[in-house]
Amino acid sequence: MSELKKLLIIGFVWPEPNSSAAGGRMMQLISIFQEQGFEITFASPALDSDFMIDLQALGIEKKSIALNCSSFDDFIKELSPTIVLFDRFMIEEQFSWRVAENCPDALRILDTEDLHCLRQARQKAFKENRNFIVSDLFSEEVAKREIASILRCDLSLIISEFEIELLESVFKIDTALLYYLPFLLNRISEDVLKELPSFEERTDFIFIGNFLHEPNWNTVQYLKEVIWPLVKKQLPDAVLNIYGAYPSQKVLQLHHPKSGFYIMGRAVDAQEVVQKSRIVLAPIRFGAGLKGKLVEAMQSGTPSVTTTIGAEAMNGDLPWNGFIIDETEGFVRAAVELYQNKNLWNEAQIKGIEIINTRYLKDNFATNFMEMIFYLQSNLQSHRNNNFIGSMLQFHTMRSTKYMSKWIEAKNKN
Repeated sequence: MSELKKLLIIGFVWPEPNSSAAGGRMMQLISIFQEQGFEITFASPALDSDFMIDLQALGIEKKSIALNCSSFDDFIKELSPTIVLFDRFMIEEQFSWRVAENCPDALRILDTEDLHCLRQARQKAFKENRNFIVSDLFSEEVAKREIASILRCDLSLIISEFEIELLESVFKIDTALLYYLPFLLNRISEDVLKELPSFEERTDFIFIGNFLHEPNWNTVQYLKEVIWPLVKKQLPDAVLNIYGAYPSQKVLQLHHPKSGFYIMGRAVDAQEVVQKSRIVLAPIRFGAGLKGKLVEAMQSGTPSVTTTIGAEAMNGDLPWNGFIIDETEGFVRAAVELYQNKNLWNEAQIKGIEIINTRYLKDNFATNFMEMIFYLQSNLQSHRNNNFIGSMLQFHTMRSTKYMSKWIEAKNKN
């Protein structure tokens, strides 16, 4: 397979690894393909941002593309990639029919990031003040679109074991179309652990998360209105620093130094500010996927207090690096105890390192993943023959989406 080394990534946005877990995840995927000698082109219809990574400095060709425009057809024909990776299902909807039409032999991979339909269904249930139930997914338009996208692709990368199980048991997706690929991290050695700031060298609580992500905004509101006043009552000198990219005015208005609640905005170095903090507070009430902020906490040797949703699928059978508590009073009690108890804190830190080194080592996943990719490339037609529903969806998509796109393009020209 040495001659098949050309990858096109079509991004929903340009990667910002310092702004979001999704950006970090994308760079992890890129590194795997680069190590295998792939020539990589990253294309996106998004506008450039001030915080996007310099792809060209990493040897990756950067290409701006347009939605609903046949110029993409000319671009992909000339590029002739052997693998196309779609960054989230919305991008697959826009471009997969063009890829299938112009490069039918290219392996089509979807990186879901997380299951958007699960996140949105949970959010809707939360706002309706009720518990989420699996049947909520069936009424979601996003679920129909997202599952169709998964079926159209040759392989979908799923970051959470919980979501793999959901896709197989609830949506009856063939396991051959799904691939579990969590965060891909380096081992944390004893030497690295010794260099981390100690319990005494750290102070304050922290929450960190991109504010364009609704679960993060909701978490900050919950911290401000409910959790933090109760913590502050028991720890009068404590401070909670809220970091995150793209804070809106409504976020900035929560800044209240008198109560020790600080909106700090974007962190120049997220790992540095997490390492200086003693506890990560993440009372996440809805969401999906793996939580980058909690992985970052473990990497930084910072224990955390989170919820069942926050910790979902992250630690497997291993004990959490702190506490998992959904009930408000218990959450506050755990946060205060962990903040004050050095022995408990040290034990929690070690548990976080164990989770990273057991469940997220890049070396445990990269080789098997690339073997799967090369196998699919060698057996692509038989693989697609076993996915008739996906072929059927692709057939209809290439007619409905194709002609809608052509209509929009013609309308724009006029």
